[in-house]
Amino acid sequence: MLLCLDVGNSHIFGGLFNEDARVKVSFRITSKAHTSDEFAIFLLQVLRENQINPSLISKICICSVVPHLDYSLRAACIKYFSIHPFFISSEMKTGLVMQYAKARELGADRLANAIAAIELFPNENVIILDFGTAITLCAIDAHKNYLGGSIFPGLRLLVESLAKNTAKLPIVDVVNVKNPVAKTTVAGIQSGIFYGTLGACREMIAQYRAHCFQDEGVKVIATGGFSGLFEKSKLYDVLVPNLILQGMYLAVKNNPDLA
Repeated sequence: MLLCLDVGNSHIFGGLFNEDARVKVSFRITSKAHTSDEFAIFLLQVLRENQINPSLISKICICSVVPHLDYSLRAACIKYFSIHPFFISSEMKTGLVMQYAKARELGADRLANAIAAIELFPNENVIILDFGTAITLCAIDAHKNYLGGSIFPGLRLLVESLAKNTAKLPIVDVVNVKNPVAKTTVAGIQSGIFYGTLGACREMIAQYRAHCFQDEGVKVIATGGFSGLFEKSKLYDVLVPNLILQGMYLAVKNNPDLA
């Protein structure tokens, strides 16, 4: 079995693939500082609760955008699983034709998403919209050219920024808002965050269509923790919650000499 760990700024999103390339188990843990022992105890507990023998894990793939956690995660894999993990990086085979000026600067999460996108939607122009701690967009044409992308603050960051930098605005839950005209302060923040992000994403997608694809057909793929909030907003064409995990699986499959 292959254990995949997507290490983000807020959470670590994990998935366990069985022999038929399907996600058998998925889980999340916060990305707060952890020792190698704490990581390992959590992973072993997840396996135990799902009746999976740790000895069945044959490979571990890590996609990390939080460098200070890499050492502890690597140590946990080696100490408790006797496996040297495979880290997603620009140096591996991706199947992409990289048009990014500095490929090494491209986040491992965006790289994994792109690998999955060209496999799931071959010969199509695609825009990947990832709702993580930061919201990222990636543009890939039908010939697998990775054209570039954009980054801006995610919904939770916007909420926290308002609370931190104002005297009276509170932390609120991020929710789907049906009526944009709010009648309370909390609802007003929720409305502004939801519709502000929706509007920003729509404008970015429109700009990508015009600049990257000259208004040719393009499939917009959504993923990430908050992507489901916009499912009824006609913002994207398809929602793939496990896109990054699928990209990690493909990366391991396509790099047997490294993994």
